[in-house]
Amino acid sequence: MIIYIDDNINDFDLDEAMTLLSEQRREQVLRYKLEGPRRQSVAAYLLLRKALKELYGIVEAPVFEYDEGGKPSISGHPDIYFNLSHCRKAVACVVADSPVGIDIEETCRFSESIARYTLDDEEYENVMKSDNPSQAFIRLWTMKEALLKYTGEGLRRDIKTVLHLPPVDEVEFKTELHEGYVMSVVYAKSCL
Repeated sequence: MIIYIDDNINDFDLDEAMTLLSEQRREQVLRYKLEGPRRQSVAAYLLLRKALKELYGIVEAPVFEYDEGGKPSISGHPDIYFNLSHCRKAVACVVADSPVGIDIEETCRFSESIARYTLDDEEYENVMKSDNPSQAFIRLWTMKEALLKYTGEGLRRDIKTVLHLPPVDEVEFKTELHEGYVMSVVYAKSCL
C-alpha cells in the first residue's frame, strides 16, 4: 500500500492539467462549477496517474468502472485497488493490491451539533474531553468515511455506528495529522 498526498494543489496550470485526464474524468471535473473543486479533482487524479506509472508502469490515463455501490476501479486492471480524496487544503491517493479507503478533510471550526449527529456517545465524550475537539472530531470523521469508502458503501450507512460494526475488526487504520488537515486510510489487516 502506497499513500500519496499533495498539499500544493494551487501550483499547477489547470488548463494544461486537464489535457492529462481521460475523457471520462474530464467530463466529471467539468461538472464542478467552481475552480477550487475542479482543481482538487484534477490534482487527485494526477496523483493516481503518478502512482500507476511508478508502481505498475501504466502510462495511459485510467478510465474508471463503478460497482453497484459506486466504488470505482480501473478498467482493465481489476487487481489494482485505489481510492482518492480531496479537500481545500490537500488531495490524497492510496493504491494497493487489496481494497483500501482514504479520506482527507480540512481541520475546521468545531461544531458540537454536527459532532452529536455523527458520533456515538463514547466518541462524542472523547472528542469533548480532548485538548483539540476540532482535530479529534475530524480524525474520527476521516476514519469513518475512509471505512465506508473501503467497503464501497459511501455515506449510506449509519455514520454513528460505523466504527463498531464489521468489517472494522478486519481492518487497520492509519491516521496522519497535518497542518490544516487530517488524512485517514483503511486497509485489510491481511495487507500487512
